[in-house]
Parts: sequence; structure tokens; C-alpha cells
Amino acid sequence: QVQLVESGGGLVQAGGSLRLSCAASGRTFSRSVMGWFRQAPGKNRAFVGAIAWSSGSTYYDDSVKGRFTISRDNAKNTLYLQMNSLTPEDTGVYYCAVVPSGTNYNVRSKGHYTDWGQGTQVTVSS
Repeated sequence: QVQLVESGGGLVQAGGSLRLSCAASGRTFSRSVMGWFRQAPGKNRAFVGAIAWSSGSTYYDDSVKGRFTISRDNAKNTLYLQMNSLTPEDTGVYYCAVVPSGTNYNVRSKGHYTDWGQGTQVTVSS
């Protein structure tokens, strides 16, 4: 099992930026993909982006492509989400999650992620 703790959320004006972090501990050697999801009020949790931990390949939802950037720091076991040009539609609780090694997966499917953080609130005001 991997323990995940997100941080960096907050209130920001439209057009602003935030950087989220997700610190991982536990069985971190067993992850293959780490991803970010978000859940707006009254909506389902939705894919934002993901990174293949070993190769560094990244994947993004079309709604954030060109504005958000996922990166990782292997030494710190930390995942990041740099969010620029934020809009009120980006408001929600942001979660990081892990796909374990040795499984078939679709990075965009939340059902393939087995460990989740508690989430961090991002609010973008207009």
C-alpha cells in the first residue's frame, strides 16, 4: 500500500497559478503510474493527468492540456501538478492516486488506481 498526502491547494483568482504536491510513502517501489484527479461539487471524480513513474511519460485530459504540467521528484517521492491560467471550471478537490506495478491499466480510468490521497481543495474565483 502507498500512502499519499496532497498539499498546495487554496483560493486563487482566475488566470492565476497553483502548484500541488503529493508526497508518497510506503510501498512506493510498487507503483507504475501516479495520477491526478479532481472532483467538482456535484460531479464525478475526473481524470486530470498522469505520469508513468519510470519513463516520465505524461498524459493529460484535453481540458487542461497546455495549462497544467505534471512532474515528479524521484528522490523526494513526490508528484507535482503545476496549474497555470486557472479558470473557475478548475475548482474542485484534487486527488493524487497510484496504479500499482504489474497490472494492466488505463491511466484515465479511476478504477485502476488503488491508493488515493485525502485531497486538497482548489478554488478559482472569477
